[in-house]
Amino acid sequence: MTLELKGVSKSTEGVVHIHPTDLTLEKGTMNVLLGPTLSGKTSLMRLMAGLDVPNEGTVHWEGQDVTGMRVQDRKVAMVYQQFINYPSMTVYENIASPLNLMGKSASEIDAAVKKSADLMQLSPMLQRKPLELSGGQQQRCALARALVKDAGLVLLDEPLANLDYKLREELRVEIPKIFEEAGSIFVYATTEPEEALLLGGNTAALWEGRVRQFDLTPTVYRQPVDATTARVFSDPPMNFLQVSKAGAKIMFGDGQSAAALGPMANLADGRYIAGFRPNHVEINSQADGAMSFDTKLVVTELTGSETFVHLDHDGEKWVGLIHGIHNLKLGAPLQVYIDPSHVYIFNENGDLVAPASYALAA
Repeated sequence: MTLELKGVSKSTEGVVHIHPTDLTLEKGTMNVLLGPTLSGKTSLMRLMAGLDVPNEGTVHWEGQDVTGMRVQDRKVAMVYQQFINYPSMTVYENIASPLNLMGKSASEIDAAVKKSADLMQLSPMLQRKPLELSGGQQQRCALARALVKDAGLVLLDEPLANLDYKLREELRVEIPKIFEEAGSIFVYATTEPEEALLLGGNTAALWEGRVRQFDLTPTVYRQPVDATTARVFSDPPMNFLQVSKAGAKIMFGDGQSAAALGPMANLADGRYIAGFRPNHVEINSQADGAMSFDTKLVVTELTGSETFVHLDHDGEKWVGLIHGIHNLKLGAPLQVYIDPSHVYIFNENGDLVAPASYALAA
């Protein structure tokens, strides 16, 4: 069971939503579409489902060209951010509704509904109405209705976005287990890098209608092919700094330099872009060889056990994620530290030329 997109593109009245894209998704895989709002996640899903027809390219399901085939004629299920249940029906009737439309027998429907409800931990609630359920239970009901169709392709468009934090965390843990049992191709759209990491599987990083990288999720996170992918797969986005290589050193400004070790040793002398994630910014460094940078503290945000610090480094805006709660004075100078092993090097076009040492060792 394979879904293949071959050179598909989509534009409307001169506005490009999806640039020519090739993508192959295999049976039994979780595939995350990660990108900011308007990056093309929903547009790509609509092409996969058959809700839209590409301007160019073809969509293939199990080797068959299904471009232009109606969504009703495909084995596709879709769950949206605004989950929908029929309020006048019980949970059982909601889950059974697609099977009734397919003309399944009563015994087939009963067996399928009970299996799907058990998978979604809804068995004790089958005779309740959706409005008698919590938000998380209502979303699980919508997911169960999608799964009961035994669809080969299940598309989930930010399905947890409207739930509170606790419910999101519970379902993020449950969903990969559920999908592993179902054996379909799952496509899950999200704006949150943390969610992609929790779901695992494969990740396609999208930016302005282009799939910048598609690979195993840990690979995309640890070894982004370019600065755009690194920016997409970092929340807050990755920080960047102009650097240069001279001989056996990388010069970082502020008089800071680091030995050009590992992949950096083979780089030609010249100008590059260094990138480092917010969680690798420190204000009290314990690492040997850490580089220090003079910045000005602009804003702080407390998250409970961590502090986001927004920094100005010679006009460049950086963000650090610091463990603990700190009494820091806004507008005051702040010295921060970066471990060179956490630094990625990109060329001036933004292509990765040397991954961070920690990423290669992970």
